[in-house]
Amino acid sequence: MTQTNPEITQEDIQINPNLKEKPDTLTKIFLRKFFKNKLAVIGALFLILVVLSALLAPVIAPYSFEEQNLADKLKPPSEEYFLGTDRFGRDILTRLLYGGRISLLVGFGSVIGAIVIGITVGALAGYYGGIIDSILMRFVDIIISIPSIFLLITIVTVFKPSVTNLIIVFALISWTGTARLVRGEFLSLRSREFVLASKTIGTRSYKIIFSHILPNALGPIIVSATLLVGSVILSEAGLSYLGLGIQPPTPSWGNMLQDAQNYTVMSTAPWYPFFPGLLILLTVLSFNFVGDGLRDALDPKALD
Repeated sequence: MTQTNPEITQEDIQINPNLKEKPDTLTKIFLRKFFKNKLAVIGALFLILVVLSALLAPVIAPYSFEEQNLADKLKPPSEEYFLGTDRFGRDILTRLLYGGRISLLVGFGSVIGAIVIGITVGALAGYYGGIIDSILMRFVDIIISIPSIFLLITIVTVFKPSVTNLIIVFALISWTGTARLVRGEFLSLRSREFVLASKTIGTRSYKIIFSHILPNALGPIIVSATLLVGSVILSEAGLSYLGLGIQPPTPSWGNMLQDAQNYTVMSTAPWYPFFPGLLILLTVLSFNFVGDGLRDALDPKALD
């Protein structure tokens, strides 16, 4: 049964019968576009599964992530150890679940910090322009010109590697792309009629920035944040693999790979590095797929 829009008169309906149908809301349009992208939907479902598994790790993990049993080291997948054991006899499934908590925490925490910094810098540069824009953007250029991997290694070498320190480090080096994106959106939006009208009636600048312009720039920011989470998770895994990230016995997908990087493990227990590597691959791909889906769904120029 179709719903009739109360603002449409009977005469309008007689002229155009299609007006009887209630117009789609922005939410419905967004969902329809997003669900058209099958890879984005699959990626979203996989990420939901990974997040729930990480959150429920204390409930569903069969063992303690620190529990060692040298008599069962490097055992293949079995009924007792569903994904096998590592070289200390620890259950790989348990460590994957707890490692997911660390990797996702670093990913989401770093991106939240990077988005806050990027929005602040980009909004100020794009809204005010002039000398403020020049100073802030030159600072962004300086940060971008420094190779991120060397900056990461230097910082984590100086400071003790920990979850908190990694989140801070990744946030401090990952905000530049968001800043440039937000600056571009603000440069485009600050000359729109609704912004000029707000200035005319004396609305304060901070209210124009955060209440009027920023909500209209959220689409690209959300897409950027989604893609950035996958990038941070991959970078954290790389640092942990080099021994500069999360330190044992606390598990992360990266240091599980690092623990398996000797010839004995690779030749006698190939399942050990396979599972954390597979999770890193699928998680990063899923974030990229979801980011692509969000980009298409939030693009007003995209065909419905």
